[in-house]
Amino acid sequence: MHLSVPRGSRAKSRACFNNSHTLLSVHPEIPPAPILLFDGVCNLCNASVQWVLQRDRAAVFRFAALQSEAGQALLARFGLETAHFDTVVLVDGDRIFTRSDAALEILRRLGMPWSALAILRWVPRRLRDAVYNWVARNRYRWFGRQEQCLLPRKEWAQRFL
Repeated sequence: MHLSVPRGSRAKSRACFNNSHTLLSVHPEIPPAPILLFDGVCNLCNASVQWVLQRDRAAVFRFAALQSEAGQALLARFGLETAHFDTVVLVDGDRIFTRSDAALEILRRLGMPWSALAILRWVPRRLRDAVYNWVARNRYRWFGRQEQCLLPRKEWAQRFL
């Protein structure tokens, strides 16, 4: 789902990157870089973020766990659910993408060959999101979860809010 809303690996565990120096606390406006919000305790989600980091050579994306202070602030800013984390959210200025739209938009921005998969936008959203929701419902059972959010590798830490 894409919405326009007015603007208003070795890892250690820690509580969802709750840095007191997040971009949101220093700059109340939304940072200009697209921000990928993900479930910080989900093993599949963490692996997906690492996959994006390895392929985002231009360092286009910033990242925040949905459970983090920055993630919660962005969810609230856009009127999204702050207690249930069943979707990836891509925040880009005053626009947000969720579910399969977010995944396809991320692939599009990674460039070739990944952007070629954006052709899947032609598949009806209802069908794409049904598959997305099925995986989301089963992700903890299939891939497991952590007790706390994982910290990013040192070389990627500056890209996390």
